[in-house]
Amino acid sequence: MSWGVDNLPYGVFSCPGRQPRVGVRYGDSVLDLASALHDEVFAAPSLNPFMARGRAAWHDTRALIQNKLTTDLSVTERHLIPLEQVRLHLPFEVADYVDFYCSLDHASNIGKIFRPGTEPLQPNWRHLPVGYHGRAGTVVVSGTPVRRPQGQLRAGVFGPCEKLDIEAELGFVVGVPTELGSPAGAFDEHVFGVTLVNDWSARDIQAWEYVPLGPFLAKSFATSISPWVTPLEALPRIPGRAQDPPPADYLRRQGDWGLDLALEVLLNGEVVARPPYSEMYWTPDQMLAHMTVNGASLRTGDLFASGTISGPEPGQRGSLIELTWNGSEPIKLAGGETRTFLQDGDTVTIRAIAAGLTLGEVSGTVGVATGPTAGEVSGTAGVAAGPTSGEVSGTVG
Repeated sequence: MSWGVDNLPYGVFSCPGRQPRVGVRYGDSVLDLASALHDEVFAAPSLNPFMARGRAAWHDTRALIQNKLTTDLSVTERHLIPLEQVRLHLPFEVADYVDFYCSLDHASNIGKIFRPGTEPLQPNWRHLPVGYHGRAGTVVVSGTPVRRPQGQLRAGVFGPCEKLDIEAELGFVVGVPTELGSPAGAFDEHVFGVTLVNDWSARDIQAWEYVPLGPFLAKSFATSISPWVTPLEALPRIPGRAQDPPPADYLRRQGDWGLDLALEVLLNGEVVARPPYSEMYWTPDQMLAHMTVNGASLRTGDLFASGTISGPEPGQRGSLIELTWNGSEPIKLAGGETRTFLQDGDTVTIRAIAAGLTLGEVSGTVGVATGPTAGEVSGTAGVAAGPTSGEVSGTVG
């Protein structure tokens, strides 16, 4: 079965009147690991303490769980709790969040939409995995309502986002940290597993704000992730997509870290896209290498995401801006409705399978914007008041 012993994704759950703790999904139940394994690290309300133990512990624990579920189930069954009796929580404490832009097809489509008649890719795109730093504090678990953001839409105009979009992505969860100033080692020595991501996007806010520094408020209002983190060990690996020109030495692939995942994007229960992760240009080991080559440190609980997953066919595009070509080609839904971008009340669900394994889906419903009254933006600059600034110093090594 898709939730059998070859899968065993980790999550955090709680029963009524009890504190959240770590479990793994098995079938339609959650295995209470603190009780089943007699290990208090799983009594924590997040995966972080366990992930920090490292790769050997991840492997040994997975093997132990598999053994208990296949040879000792009569004893283990009393620690299985039906899913309908539990509440699922954010599975790990998010330390930092980085979002990449690693799909050649997605980047090409965006370039064609906004720079028609010119080279769709920026000159640096094939030389490094482009990314930006997101907002860890607004990463939320699947099912959390997503409020339509407000912001500056264009010069002098403030109001609710009119082009609310989704981005179907795969997120990578860091377990083992690094020291500041030291690049990361082998990918699978640091990264614990993967989770599905919907990086909600306010396209009109983004179009106005992103020059010259890139995404900011258009991305930071909400990023939804699945309640389940699938261990790397469970995933089918394939060679990554061919790259031309060859990447810099530090970006040379560390092995086969292409992943054969088939995603589905559902809008109000109807499949509108099937993005293939196997078509991604930059692989996650390259993302990790680039993210740390300058000495930036990793922390347990860091999340870095692939960016929108899109394939070469129209039905494989992982965002509405591509599926509707920036609103010029509306999606026709089965009930007769059409969509260019998301409306209030719309529910988006992203799910994926990998060689028969099901990844935990991520879902969210759009709520009505709240906040300041829409209108013009104005302000008067003044002199800052407060204590005198202190100096900051450092020595380059």
